[in-house]
Amino acid sequence: MSTSEDKPEIISRVVHQEGDVEIVDRSQKDKDEEKEEGKGGFLDKVKDFIHDIGEKLEGTIGFGKPTADVSAIHIPKINLERADIVVDVLVKNPNPVPIPLIDVNYLVESDGRKLVSGLIPDAGTLKAHGEETVKIPLTLIYDDIKSTYNDINPGMIIPYRIKVDLIVDVPVLGRLTLPLEKCGEIPIPKKPDVDIEKIKFQKFSLEETVAILHVRLQNMNDFDLGLNDLDCEVWLCDVSIGKAEIADSIKLDKNGSGLINVPMTFRPKDFGSALWDMIRGKGTGYTIKGNIDVDTPFGAMKLPIIKEGGETRLKKEDDDDDDEE
Repeated sequence: MSTSEDKPEIISRVVHQEGDVEIVDRSQKDKDEEKEEGKGGFLDKVKDFIHDIGEKLEGTIGFGKPTADVSAIHIPKINLERADIVVDVLVKNPNPVPIPLIDVNYLVESDGRKLVSGLIPDAGTLKAHGEETVKIPLTLIYDDIKSTYNDINPGMIIPYRIKVDLIVDVPVLGRLTLPLEKCGEIPIPKKPDVDIEKIKFQKFSLEETVAILHVRLQNMNDFDLGLNDLDCEVWLCDVSIGKAEIADSIKLDKNGSGLINVPMTFRPKDFGSALWDMIRGKGTGYTIKGNIDVDTPFGAMKLPIIKEGGETRLKKEDDDDDDEE
């Protein structure tokens, strides 16, 4: 004969919906809950185990986040049209395996305004347990800048901010972005103004004349120019008197000027009737075209010089500057 202890405990409750009666087996419900709790506990233990193993692997093998820093910015070439910029980024990889550098995103802005941006895909691989310099080449086209922003003009120095995102793929850690930025200044160069103030003759004959051209250069920029070299061709009365190259060092202060003497040798008889107009006239028409090599706070530059339709004076070597020939 069975007792009440042998029978499963049954609790009945009435559900007031359409008069139905629901019988719940309490012992079975408790078993299901215990099963779910057991299942959750097992999964949590597995997750904790995997996490512990990952941390131990990371600590033992040495996986870690790479570091990066902008070590230098170079301007290898700059002229009136463009500026080539190279950003050196020193990247250190602490991991025992090479890491692919997936993408490099860059942005150059000035006072919050975009000057240039771009993407360099598949930028290489970082060596294991090492460091290397990643070079990021950029180019600023001045016509694009000047056409976009009316307040940026030749001769100015403008501030810039370079932002770089290095995207790397690190084992265990996954894909990471290393953000960098660097601030500085860059010029928008302007060609110097040039003028032949006067020409002094040291020796004069129809076959050969030796003259010194007093050439004034006006620096039109907001930064100093250190003149190292000048090469030019000169025309008097539309007749070329030849080319000249000199290596003369003078400093042209920002928005200042300097005088340089350029020796020339030519044959006056090649001028024909224009020779007499040149000798008799108080002024002589000239054209000068060439280039100057200068040092600047931003690196070396080669800038053009040109003056057409100018007028100068001819003087003898022993004449005073106030005398007219």
